[in-house]
Formats: sequence, structure tokens, C-alpha cells
Amino acid sequence: MIINTGGRTDTVQYYTDWLLNRFSEGYVMSRNPLFPGKVNRYELTPDKVDCVVFCSKNYKTILPRLHEITDKFNTYFHYTITAYGKDVEPGVPSIDDSMETLIELSKQVGKQRVSWRYDPILLTEKYTIEYHLKTFERMAKKLAPYIDRCVINFVEMYKKVEHNMPEIIMLSEQDTEILARELGNIASKYGIHIQTCGKNGDFSHYGIHGSGCITLDIMGQANDIEFKNLKHKGMRQGCNCIESRDIGAYDTCMNGCKYCYANKNPKKAFDNFKYHDPSSPLLLGKIKSDDVITQGSQKSFKKR
Repeated sequence: MIINTGGRTDTVQYYTDWLLNRFSEGYVMSRNPLFPGKVNRYELTPDKVDCVVFCSKNYKTILPRLHEITDKFNTYFHYTITAYGKDVEPGVPSIDDSMETLIELSKQVGKQRVSWRYDPILLTEKYTIEYHLKTFERMAKKLAPYIDRCVINFVEMYKKVEHNMPEIIMLSEQDTEILARELGNIASKYGIHIQTCGKNGDFSHYGIHGSGCITLDIMGQANDIEFKNLKHKGMRQGCNCIESRDIGAYDTCMNGCKYCYANKNPKKAFDNFKYHDPSSPLLLGKIKSDDVITQGSQKSFKKR
């Protein structure tokens, strides 16, 4: 099975001690977001976990102890660094600081395990097409020697995104074509494998690959392991990723990104943090007496 640490929240940045404790103790509990009384237990041991996938906007806090996980498990790391400032991503470090941390991460785990995510791409009066292209090229030039690939995606207009970020300018078909063409050209210039993930459209004519960002092929090449040839069901509509188990919780990320789909609003995450106990098997709160705990399926994807 694949463990995902960052699909619902930035576990690496805000819940570092909890995450390390879970791998140290060898198991984790995950509450079902739709049925809160149901809890899944997953064993966090190398014989049960094929690969641990990380996704964060700041790895700085975990770097000194990351070896506690990487020494034992196959891993892959998504590092999200966008063009936006504190007006859009209040809790995220500056671009320059983020790039330096990505380089540190890459040197520690190897460039083949690091994906730079430049997503979501959205437009406002400040963050224009020209702004994106200029910033992307500056970042691509510096990060190219340290990354396996770059994943781009155009913003999906969920209702909560429209509510939390009314300043967004809707991307037209022409906008996406211009951005895809020029981002593809920049990536080619610096020798970066660039791809989308999800239902963003076909931009292969611009050198942009259409693929999942968490695939058995990517993780296998990164860790020199051989997986079975399995169909990737995806985690949502239009997704080509392999199925994974997320151990985080919604409404817990304090980055405060205006475009976030995982938080109802930024305040909710700060309110919920008071229920976090680094020693609990759950990210939020503790196991209740009436909780129904089920051993989660942990079928391996590896070839034997």
C-alpha cells in the first residue's frame, strides 16, 4: 500500500512530531471524514508500506530527523512552491527560502525522489500570465538540477475557492493555452520533465505530459523497486494516480492558502489545532469509547 502524508493537510510543516511518533510507534489511526465514528488503523512498517508519499510547502522542520523515515521506507516527496506571496499563502515561506529548503531536501534524499509542484496556477490582477512566466523561469533555472519533475495544474473552481478568493480571474481557454505553451518551453529549456495531474486537458503538443503524480512507475524508478502492472484507479475524477491512504485530516492546515480545497476556512484549522496531541494515534483528538476501529487494507503493489 501507499501512505500519503499530505493530501488533507501539511502534516510535515505543522505536525512533524506527531508524524515522526507514528512511524516510531509503527502504526497510525485515520478517522473517516464522512463517517467520523469509523476509524481505520494502518501499520507503518516496511513490510506493510510500499512507499511513503510526502507533500508539503515547507520541509525545513523535518529535515534534521527525516532519516528516521527514509532509512527504513521507500519514499517520494512533492514540494509545492508557487509564485504567490503572503497575500495568498499566509503561512508559506518565501520563494527563495522554499527553494533553498528544496535543495537541502534533494541533497538528502536524492533528486530522483523530489517533485516540484507549481500548482495551482491561477490569475488575479497581481498574478498575471507574465508574472507567472517570469517567476516560473527564475525557479526552473535554480531547481532543475535538484528535481525529478515538475507538476503543474490549473486551479479548479470549487465553491469554497470562489468564496475565499473572490479576486480570482477565471482562466479562459486562451489563457491556459498560452500558459501551457510557455511553461512547456521553459521546462524544455532547463531539461525539466513537466506534467499535469488531473483533468486539466491535453497539453502534450507543448511537451507537457499527462500523467498521475503518484504512480507506481514514478515511485518505482525513484526507489529502484519493481511494482505490478496495475491499473491506476485515481483518488478523484480525472486522477491517474495509484490508490493511497491519507493519514491526515481536513480543516487542519494552517498555511491559510486562499485557494485551499481541504479547509472550509483558515480559522477552522487554527480552532482545530487545540485538539491535536502529538502522542495520539489520530492527528486530531483521541480514540473514543464508541469508535469503530477497523484494520485498513494494506495490500502490497510490489512484484514478489
